[in-house]
Amino acid sequence: MELSYSSPVNITTGSIMELSYSSPLNITIFTLVLVVFLYNFIHHLTSPRKTKLPPGSFGWPIIGESYEFLYGNSQKFIGDRMKKYSPKVFKTKLHGEPTVVLCGPAGHKFITVNEEKLFRTWRPYSLQKLFRAPFLPDTKVVIPRETLVHVTKAPGFIKTDALIEYAGKMDSMIQQQFKLHWRGKPEVKAYELLHRMAANLSSRFFLGLEENDPRMEKFAMLSFGMTQGLNCIPINFPGTRFYRAKKVAETMRKEVLQIIKEKKAAMCSGVQTNDILSHMMLSGNSETGRFKTETEIATMSSAVVVSGFTTPSTGLSIIMKYIGERPEIYNKIREEQMEISSSKKPGELLNWEDIQKMKYTWHTALEVMRLRPPFQGAFREALSDFTYEGYTIPKGWKVYWTVTTTNNNPECFPEPEKFSPTRFESLPPYTFVPFGGGIRMCPGKEYTRLVMLTFLHNVVKYFKWEVLAPNEDMIGTVLPVPKNGFPIHLHPLST
Repeated sequence: MELSYSSPVNITTGSIMELSYSSPLNITIFTLVLVVFLYNFIHHLTSPRKTKLPPGSFGWPIIGESYEFLYGNSQKFIGDRMKKYSPKVFKTKLHGEPTVVLCGPAGHKFITVNEEKLFRTWRPYSLQKLFRAPFLPDTKVVIPRETLVHVTKAPGFIKTDALIEYAGKMDSMIQQQFKLHWRGKPEVKAYELLHRMAANLSSRFFLGLEENDPRMEKFAMLSFGMTQGLNCIPINFPGTRFYRAKKVAETMRKEVLQIIKEKKAAMCSGVQTNDILSHMMLSGNSETGRFKTETEIATMSSAVVVSGFTTPSTGLSIIMKYIGERPEIYNKIREEQMEISSSKKPGELLNWEDIQKMKYTWHTALEVMRLRPPFQGAFREALSDFTYEGYTIPKGWKVYWTVTTTNNNPECFPEPEKFSPTRFESLPPYTFVPFGGGIRMCPGKEYTRLVMLTFLHNVVKYFKWEVLAPNEDMIGTVLPVPKNGFPIHLHPLST
């Protein structure tokens, strides 16, 4: 047989044998293909059975499905995949990491009871880089949540004993906010005012700033700037959202460092302080035995300040919208609050016992957060391989705890589309977890409750309001913000 190197081979009609003898190059290719085929065949026969992963899709290379999750509608993102793959568990890729999403009451319970056994806290890279202590060599190291939990649960801070003392001070500060920024203004952008109020409260109780300290307003602006980069793709390039947020985070740390120096000087003079920042300065690390550096304290304090205002400001905006559009709900809340107000002497501030009487108001707030949750979920990391619903979740995978998958489930909430605050008078466990659960229950839950109820007491006491943009879109869904700032028309009331 004569070998030909000039004429092409007709692959559609020629046999494999004819193709293999057409050139030395084709002989080499055929040999490699045969070797690879035989290796894969033998490997398949001898290797253990593959891990059974949950159903789902990793999406695009590298970014996975992060863009749709972060910049689309995250509730719809989760809901669509529950319908397509499984209502209990599915896999995806978020923040560049293979991720499994556990859904429903069973998912809530599984994560709650297995904290620290199967999971540890994990933060998206945007949060890691914004709140990372710059003195740590590992760029992936994030300030342990355990540190923040320890601080906020320390004696005299976010525990009930401290909140009892906070009630009157908080009532006074909120009344002052109304006097400065609400009264005499027929139209306001409520989200901006709520943001300012929540940030001022956070600065007062966490950093120890006095009510008339002009830096409160600066921290309000800085906090808002940081939230823009909390949940986004961390592209550190001029002009990006994350780049701007990182610059703001550096500025906030410098501001807190200045406050630390002032507090040190005051302490040396014998001044008594009682706030989270002071506690951080005086407490050592129980594991290493060393005290934290000023840079460490400034970084952790920044994280506490920002976390202390995000949920109250967003949650109260959504609650005000629902109340403003439902006169019957507004009237019931005002009736409850005016009964409390009528029991007070002129000028007397709210106390802890008053807060406990606001049951219908709090149930209304919970119902609104069920329908329009201000917080969507949190991430964990698998400490080892584990099995869930017959699927194996590998070690190192991220686990997303989505707190919203039960909110519209008729098995958990009959007639879920109906606005019914009374449903929270009795609720089965693991059906509603806006603040997480178990040992990782949000340490600021009771603080947030106090902020919301104190504000609602005052706003229905002094105002009725008309929602001017009922169809206003929310920007972002991980931390949603009203696109136009939630404009309302205020109607002052005599008390």
